Amino acid sequence: MAGGGEPSRSASTIVANTASGYHILRIDGYSRTLATPTGEYIASLPFTVGGLRWHIRYYPNGNKSEDKDGISLFLYLHDSVAKPVKAQFGFRFVGDVAEQPLTLGGMHIYDNQSAWGRPQFIKREVFEASKHLLDDSFAIRCDVVVTTEFRTEEAPEATTPADSISVPPSDLHQHLGGLLLNEKGADVVFDVAGEMFAAHRCVLAARSPVFSAELFGAMKESNTGGGVVHIEDMEPRVFKALLYFVYTDLFPMAKKNKKPKTTIKTKKMKQMEEGDVGDDEEDVLSQHLLVAADKYNLERLKLLCEKKLCDYINADNVATILALAEQHHCHGLKKVCFHFLSSPANLRAAVASDGFKHLSKSCPSVMHELVAMLAT
Repeated sequence: MAGGGEPSRSASTIVANTASGYHILRIDGYSRTLATPTGEYIASLPFTVGGLRWHIRYYPNGNKSEDKDGISLFLYLHDSVAKPVKAQFGFRFVGDVAEQPLTLGGMHIYDNQSAWGRPQFIKREVFEASKHLLDDSFAIRCDVVVTTEFRTEEAPEATTPADSISVPPSDLHQHLGGLLLNEKGADVVFDVAGEMFAAHRCVLAARSPVFSAELFGAMKESNTGGGVVHIEDMEPRVFKALLYFVYTDLFPMAKKNKKPKTTIKTKKMKQMEEGDVGDDEEDVLSQHLLVAADKYNLERLKLLCEKKLCDYINADNVATILALAEQHHCHGLKKVCFHFLSSPANLRAAVASDGFKHLSKSCPSVMHELVAMLAT
């Protein structure tokens, strides 16, 4: 550059002024809405986002003939406007909000009383076999972002060398999981029904106050005679899953759709992440793991087990799961069981099961609560 001086630098940023909100539409009596012909809809009550009123149009049999085998959902601008409105939206089942990141569609232009939506939100056959349809009811959440205007602001220097530094996600759980697998530095051995597990006292004690007392506290001498800790009333596969959680903070069972694409794992690591727990049904193992989590005061694992079991509740196992929830103070899981039993059809099927007979004997207080709930 002439004169050898530094070039002048400046930057600006275009910022969108937005307003966001969401509306939850619950459909009770889904099967009865199927009488609605293709192309006809049932509307939600109006709701306000960005100073404008909107409503959701629910088409049980699709909004057009080519979508008649699915459910269509549309976001409709309820108000008349002087100039077009820019908005984005996303539809999700309420049960997926915690696990499924919000994905907004592209920017849509709404003028007077216009609608955009998802003609094929979900195939009816897929939906009716899913966890989202419970007691002939389900709930949809519609997130809306309205862009009112764009403005330009002065910004700091556009690009600095630090902007090009990409920080990868934490892989601490992989390193600790590897430490459990290769047993390097292990200083305690657990005997679980004749199967031996090597581990690290400090890791266990840091994660669980119960392990801390057993390995370093007053219980140490009575539980570590001969250098081996004997674990009673627990299957080896359950203890192995428990250790996996302690070291990685991950739920120790197969997850079909949550594998990080950028992570390379060894064969052993994959087996352990998928539980390597034999052929047990996931719900049965979750029950055993919940008991173990309660025993070792692993509150996060206990809540993960509760959440997992909520997806498996049916007429055959609801009594067993309800008894488990009562015995281990799982208030959320207990509430979901009661909700399931509030359906007369579910209650009739559950009463005929062997588990229900056991529930009435082992947890009479729960039966009293259930009777009181049904009475109201």
